[in-house]
Amino acid sequence: MGGSVRDFLLGKESEDIDLVAALADETLRSCGFYPVTGKTTVPIWFQCHPELGKIEIIQLREESLIEDLRRRDFTINAIAMHLSGMLYDPLDGSRHLREGLLQACTDNTFTDDPLRIFRAFRFEADGWRMTPATEALIRGRDWPARLGHIPVERFSREMLKALGGKEPGIFFQRMLDFGVGKEWLPELFLMTEIPAGPLEHHPEGDLFTHSLQVLQRTAAVTGDPLARFCAFFHDIGKLATDPDLYPRHHGHEEAGFHMGHRLGRRLCLPASYMKALSWTSRLHMHLNKWAELRSSTRIRSAEQAVKAGIAWILPVIARADKPENTIPPGWETAVKVAAMTTAELGIEIERLCAMPAEKRADFILQKRVEMLRMLEGKKCP
Repeated sequence: MGGSVRDFLLGKESEDIDLVAALADETLRSCGFYPVTGKTTVPIWFQCHPELGKIEIIQLREESLIEDLRRRDFTINAIAMHLSGMLYDPLDGSRHLREGLLQACTDNTFTDDPLRIFRAFRFEADGWRMTPATEALIRGRDWPARLGHIPVERFSREMLKALGGKEPGIFFQRMLDFGVGKEWLPELFLMTEIPAGPLEHHPEGDLFTHSLQVLQRTAAVTGDPLARFCAFFHDIGKLATDPDLYPRHHGHEEAGFHMGHRLGRRLCLPASYMKALSWTSRLHMHLNKWAELRSSTRIRSAEQAVKAGIAWILPVIARADKPENTIPPGWETAVKVAAMTTAELGIEIERLCAMPAEKRADFILQKRVEMLRMLEGKKCP
């Protein structure tokens, strides 16, 4: 039922199998399922099958299957299929499925669970469109108080899924259109009021439009949610600029390094996202002025990118940031050198161990610089 049936009818492979059953707890336990109860979600019985993947079962107790379907979020998810293949579609979800429309199951769809607002935005980022009647259920209501009771992790989960969609920028655009989610992502609501930079470099005007463009260009190259996340928030440090300094944003790379960490912690994102965004914020301008950098700075930038897991993401975002850019000549060589072991650099371990500890890092850096210059065809001084 639900997403499994939706994907089946669309001819798509589903990651999960969603079932509904009128079975006793003891029966489910004997079949290898265990209960999972969330604070704001319906209790489910869960099992990870080696061949079928994740299987989730919702129990039907006093209500009927049709009643359960009517309590769902959108009609496209309110379709069930019997094991015999017979469909149960009380809300005409099959038609909405064919038309690519999101229609709320009831007038209480969003008040029952306000997180469904962001699920709707996530579906729109994947090509669906809300009906006017569904949009009307969101507009003009006081959502902050209701959203305050929802764990931020649920919002972040929808955001990351949206970032993997066909048009990820729609998720953020719809947040602005409907004015919801400021308690979780206040940065987004400030972007429209801040200049992206001097107009000769940023004719698009405001920071939100610029960030959206960078996200769109990155999305055209990769479907990776991490790369797209870093693309959209790469200039987060510009939010810290003193308005008296507009339209310039001197030092926004360093400000973004710290703001990226704070954003990640607030949204309870994986550590890999915090690290990737922080270092993308700090390093993306290095690729824009690569030719001006010293060899040692190139190596340090590449080392940091490798450690942060963004060695391939950084040049993608740099090109998306300024479409006229190309991958800097030497970036891949610098990354290769930055990843070399001391043995590959020709450093004798005995000599390294004999050095004072505080001098080892500089010695290794110098060896990397020499290797980089050699591979670039330059002579060491």
